[in-house]
Amino acid sequence: MRKSNLYRNKYKNLIQFFTVILIFGLYIVFLKKENLWEGMLRFFFPGEKDVLYPRASLLTLLKEHLILVGISSSASILFGIVLGIYVTREKGRDFLPLINNLTSFSQTVPPVAVLALAVPFVGFGFKPTVLALFLYSILPVVRNTIAGLEAVPRDVVDIAEGIGMYPYQVLFRVELPLATRVIIAGIRTSVVINVGTASVGAVVGAGGFGVPIISGLVRDNQALIIEGALSSALLAVLIDQFMGSLEKAFFSAKG
Repeated sequence: MRKSNLYRNKYKNLIQFFTVILIFGLYIVFLKKENLWEGMLRFFFPGEKDVLYPRASLLTLLKEHLILVGISSSASILFGIVLGIYVTREKGRDFLPLINNLTSFSQTVPPVAVLALAVPFVGFGFKPTVLALFLYSILPVVRNTIAGLEAVPRDVVDIAEGIGMYPYQVLFRVELPLATRVIIAGIRTSVVINVGTASVGAVVGAGGFGVPIISGLVRDNQALIIEGALSSALLAVLIDQFMGSLEKAFFSAKG
């Protein structure tokens, strides 16, 4: 009976994973249908001259948005996990309070403020936006990595060391596998934060879904604001669901 339930759960999780992929494909098609967008926005905002951002298609803005999120999230995940591992080792434990305080501070500073400070040094566009997103999203990865590793029972680590494992073997064969669920939850939170926050990059010319939002604010055009905000919100929801279904499929297949 347990084996039957296990296979049923695996099948269910895989179905959910591929369903999310299908919905993401429909989302791409939805962005591509400019006539549909124009008709929908024209219905709600009949008085606006332009209801779609004229200088770039939604697919182009999606590509720019995903590049910003992909690079900044990759940096946050890499540095966040490395920092989390370092401060839970004997040599780095003295730096744990410092790293906690710095990462907490990085998220309390608004990304727009980081952009304002970074632009004089690195210029407009891509670089300051990636820096702002990196600083703003590293906290969940660091905190969850620390929490996951510290939650590993000390008895398990002692047994691994007792059978002759080297410290790096204990880390990669025992601690990280046991902490994976918690770490992945932090990564998921970090990426979703980045998707929603990446729109601020349009302020300094980085592109993405923030472009029609900023254009709409400048021109007092609600249709353009809705175009960018709705596209970004749907993307955040889909990526969150995709990562959740991927996590379930991975652990069910592993189990």
